[in-house]
Amino acid sequence: MLTDKDVLALEKKAVQIRTLTINEIANLGAGHIGGAMSVVDLLTILYHKWLNVDPKDPKKEDRDRLVVSKGHSGPAVYATLADKGYFPVEWLDTLNQGGTNLPSHCDMNKTPGVDFTTGSLGQGSSAAVGIALGNRLKKVDAYTYLVLGDGESQEGQVWEAAMTGAHFKLGKLIAFTDCNKQQLDSYTAEIMDLGELDKKWDSFGWHVQRIDGHDFKALDAAIEKAQAETEKPSMIVLDTIKSKGYFPGEGQQANHSMAISKEQAADAIKRLEGQVK
Repeated sequence: MLTDKDVLALEKKAVQIRTLTINEIANLGAGHIGGAMSVVDLLTILYHKWLNVDPKDPKKEDRDRLVVSKGHSGPAVYATLADKGYFPVEWLDTLNQGGTNLPSHCDMNKTPGVDFTTGSLGQGSSAAVGIALGNRLKKVDAYTYLVLGDGESQEGQVWEAAMTGAHFKLGKLIAFTDCNKQQLDSYTAEIMDLGELDKKWDSFGWHVQRIDGHDFKALDAAIEKAQAETEKPSMIVLDTIKSKGYFPGEGQQANHSMAISKEQAADAIKRLEGQVK
């Protein structure tokens, strides 16, 4: 259970990662700010509390795996990995440029610490199920974590993976849906209404929780409960705010990918830093 001191430390770390993410995209001039910022709190608690990983040995066999299926949140993943020590922070200045190791979407062949190449939405769900099943067959005692987008959940492949995970009782598979209610060019309810996602996953035989995805105590408790469930895979639906922490993007429909100047970034970071003392 997190103490108030623990929460404050995680909040400060999340501000650091959001700052790196904003600067990373501003250096390029534009990028996937919305869906990157909405998962920063999740990435922060995973890498600073729950994941069994070693930046000095990113390919160790018994590590926990993280498949970020919504690969367009790569800027936040890269900021988190750089902050954790997987590669130099200076790499962030090369985001999505020629010769970079940090392409627009996550690529395991280029970026240390990335466990699976994603970006073709839906496919990460099948990969995570396969990794979790493979670990069981190899008797590797490790968790597989999966991050899906809510817009991504319109893909049929997600639900094929849901059936498979439940069928094989993959208790070491813990998934999250970043439910920020928006996708590339509109709101999910307008493009393809997802209804009550928590009830859908429950009906597919998963252990399901729904929480505030920006509340560290709720995140911590939900992950603990998910690990305690050994007979079912787990889905934690996160109610989040798209572009959380990049204030010019919050509440905007066109915040999936935005142009960001260095001046806008500096103003947003100043406001962000003022939230945590």
